[in-house]
Amino acid sequence: MDLIIPTISQGLLWSLLAIGVYITFRVLDIADLTVEGSFPLGAATAAACLVAGWSPIPAMMAAAFAGMLGGIITGILCTKLKIPALLAGILTMIALYSVNLRIMGKANISLLQVDTVFSLYAIPGLELSQMILVIGLIAVIITAVGCYLFFGTEIGAAIRATGCNPHMIRANGVNTDITVILGLLISNALVALSGALVAQANGFADVGMGVGTIVIGLASVIIGEVLFGTRSFKNCLLSVILGSIAYRAVIAIVLQMGMPPNDLKLFTAILVAAALSMPLFQAKLNKRKAAKD
Repeated sequence: MDLIIPTISQGLLWSLLAIGVYITFRVLDIADLTVEGSFPLGAATAAACLVAGWSPIPAMMAAAFAGMLGGIITGILCTKLKIPALLAGILTMIALYSVNLRIMGKANISLLQVDTVFSLYAIPGLELSQMILVIGLIAVIITAVGCYLFFGTEIGAAIRATGCNPHMIRANGVNTDITVILGLLISNALVALSGALVAQANGFADVGMGVGTIVIGLASVIIGEVLFGTRSFKNCLLSVILGSIAYRAVIAIVLQMGMPPNDLKLFTAILVAAALSMPLFQAKLNKRKAAKD
């Protein structure tokens, strides 16, 4: 239990990032690298607000709003200035590094002596890891239900259609620039919120904590899709959440087996590459079986 509860807790907190990555990568069909800047942006904003005496809930709302601004900037660069989406995300990510330093005033902020959402709303008898599990579960349920309801609306359906067939949705009179910006806004708000929660759970915010987050998000999405399927949008959301927990479980297992922490990024990259190539190997295997029959 000492390993299971923290693993699930971290998986839940990082699943908000995974949902944000899913929205851009699968729904909008955009590889958005803004994530690597908006994740520490959320952490930096929340940490700075908490140190300044803010309550945790308003601090996290400020973090989500900061993430929205990051998504809007990427969206404007991509749609209005016609900069390729990948390059637009890279430009915003680089700019946010300096912004995060400005917000924090230094490279990192400690939250050990500050009331966080996990300490301020602590339930008597529960340890910190258990509180992270409870609050993480509440945050994930609210986010998943909110996303499911929103993407079932007319605006949400327009965003999904933009990723599937932008020419068709444009022919129906929808401004795809607006839907792309809105999708990036929602995605980066969730990523920033995840950063705020992770920073409070870890007890610090660091300007470099966003390095590799896009790979972590992709790993959660791909693993979830491979293991739990993509039959419907509701199933996709659930798969992403479970994929995040599964990814954290794999990381915990390999660390227990003695893998050096410095090799985790390499292991994650290999894991994502293997997961992405699985459909190809499956197709070849099915083709060979069909040829033998």
